[in-house]
Amino acid sequence: MLLCSGLGHAVTWLPFGPDGGDARSFASDPHDPQHLYLGAVNGWIFESRDGGKAWRRLARVGKRDDLVLDNIVVDAKNASHIIVGAWVLGSNDGGLYVSNDAGLTWTSNAGMAGQSVRSLTASSSDPKTIVAGTLKGVYRSVDGGTKWQLISPEGSHELHEVESIAIDPNDPKTIYAGTWHLPWKSLDGGENWSSIKEGVIEDSDVFSIIVDPTKPNVVYASACSGIYKSENAGGKFKKIQGIPSTARRTRVLMQDPKHLETVYAGTTEGLFRSDDSGVNWVRTTGPEVIVNDVYVDPTDSSHVLLATDRGGVLFSRDRGNSFISSNAGFSARQITSYVADAQHPATVYVGVVNDKEWGGVFASENGGLSWVQESSGLGGRDVFSLGQASDGTIIAGTGHGFYRLNGAMWSRSGDGPAVAVAQGKQVGKKVRPAGRSPVAAARLSKPDGTIGSKGVKTQPFDGSVYAISRSGDTLYAATSEGLMASGTAGERWGRVAGADKQGLLFVSATKRTIVAGGLKSVIFSVDDAKTWAEMKLPDTLTQVAGVAADSSGAVWVGGREGLFVTRDGGASWEGLKNLHIHDVNSVFYDGASERVVITSGGANTIVFAVHIPDRSVKFWDTGWNLRFARPVGDHMIGATLFDGVVIQPQMVDSAEISAKSDVSTRSAKE
Repeated sequence: MLLCSGLGHAVTWLPFGPDGGDARSFASDPHDPQHLYLGAVNGWIFESRDGGKAWRRLARVGKRDDLVLDNIVVDAKNASHIIVGAWVLGSNDGGLYVSNDAGLTWTSNAGMAGQSVRSLTASSSDPKTIVAGTLKGVYRSVDGGTKWQLISPEGSHELHEVESIAIDPNDPKTIYAGTWHLPWKSLDGGENWSSIKEGVIEDSDVFSIIVDPTKPNVVYASACSGIYKSENAGGKFKKIQGIPSTARRTRVLMQDPKHLETVYAGTTEGLFRSDDSGVNWVRTTGPEVIVNDVYVDPTDSSHVLLATDRGGVLFSRDRGNSFISSNAGFSARQITSYVADAQHPATVYVGVVNDKEWGGVFASENGGLSWVQESSGLGGRDVFSLGQASDGTIIAGTGHGFYRLNGAMWSRSGDGPAVAVAQGKQVGKKVRPAGRSPVAAARLSKPDGTIGSKGVKTQPFDGSVYAISRSGDTLYAATSEGLMASGTAGERWGRVAGADKQGLLFVSATKRTIVAGGLKSVIFSVDDAKTWAEMKLPDTLTQVAGVAADSSGAVWVGGREGLFVTRDGGASWEGLKNLHIHDVNSVFYDGASERVVITSGGANTIVFAVHIPDRSVKFWDTGWNLRFARPVGDHMIGATLFDGVVIQPQMVDSAEISAKSDVSTRSAKE
């Protein structure tokens, strides 16, 4: 009999980092420059009340996680009224979203639904006039963003894909539009447009346009071909030569509101500053910093913030001459992997992708409540998997092989002597190794890189490592080149004979049962990897998304059609009738609690756990879309799609819950 019970519905699971990730845009309360808003790439908008030192989540705009929030406009007369322009990476989708309660709740503007909004600004002389640039053209609202009208020629082959917008500070009808081709200008609110490309290199993407608030004839524009300045309101531009690389893309230009001769250029290779209106430039950050937006405090020019790719928010108190990370409360990380220290359960590690030097691995000594980066030696590599050897060594699987954590430094596994496992002999669908087990072969590897007496040399493994599991002293890894094993705490790895199926993504090892799979197939062994067989999958399962072997020898497989279990090597499969779940994206066996933990994609925010002895089911509504969930002692931690980790509330003390749960619960419902 299958039993079900629900737990943990009262409070949504709480986000705790790791801090950082992709930050896209700033906006400030016009009445309080310390009150800031921050847009991210995952649909979230954040808020700071202390000038960007710390952040808190406000809401997921549009109730989706794929919106890039590149433009935020706060009403100059009513700071509770906020408009956000959004677009979707790799799509023409997006929209305009409106809040009337300072960002707590959001509604989609029906007239702009589905528009990929790439630029948005309000007139400083008439705040009710707002102009938006989309892939289709230029739109204008004259009632504060309620109704919108296309003001560029409909279907134009010239004036579309509008990446930047600026409005003359004295005349709301004078509008500048920068496209993926060249800049344009209208003097009559969009009734007529003229190309203002003189001096601009042909086919230049115009990323940013700013107009000097006291000298409207002075216009700056940044493009893929460099930075330009016009002193006759766009009649003619002259390329600024201060930034040497024309390949460098300047995503944003910003003037210091108190010292207009100071201009900041946020580029894909760092922040540049000019103190003489663009004549000379100095780079104030390293070239690895990709700047998406710049905020200069209108009351204190020394206070500068950067919104960056991967590094999140950077904070300066000296006009951008130096920066420190300022991401407390801001997390937009893609967590891909997790391991808990077997000897110290509160010590956990997570791996991230797409963050280069700012990513890699993060470690926590308090169950995920706070994190420190542990990435020295990884060289900015994406981490797809994590595991722990029987001697306690943490192993990372990357897109370029294996790494071991030694103290605070990662070192490459397999450099020097490598391991090759002797080829097995095919016997029907099973493979029987001709010689010792993979572990024995690994132990007998010679210093010169040979195996036994056969003199077989191999190169260090440089493929992708997608999953790591351990049984006893043996580590198993699902890789792009088949199943690999190590009996030397991850120092050397060998290909497992008979398990060389390409493109393995999953592996689970429990006692003598090892199961590994790719999207369309699963192989398994019940004798410590001595022999292997291909498992017949459920007829209704179209694609594998997760596998697990439990201590009883049963194998669990999940995918779009649900969760299935077999006790006879795939000869027959059973679906759990009282567990209604689809779009399974992870399956994990928790040996300490004798349960299988399952998460699913789509709009599902529930974690399920099947207790093996009696097949009872418990579930937790986390409030988040998860990649996977794992136990931390007697609690649970979840990896979100784009928002770092979230933790089961009962693990957190009352003070932390009171500080976070109201925001998290409210946001998850929106």
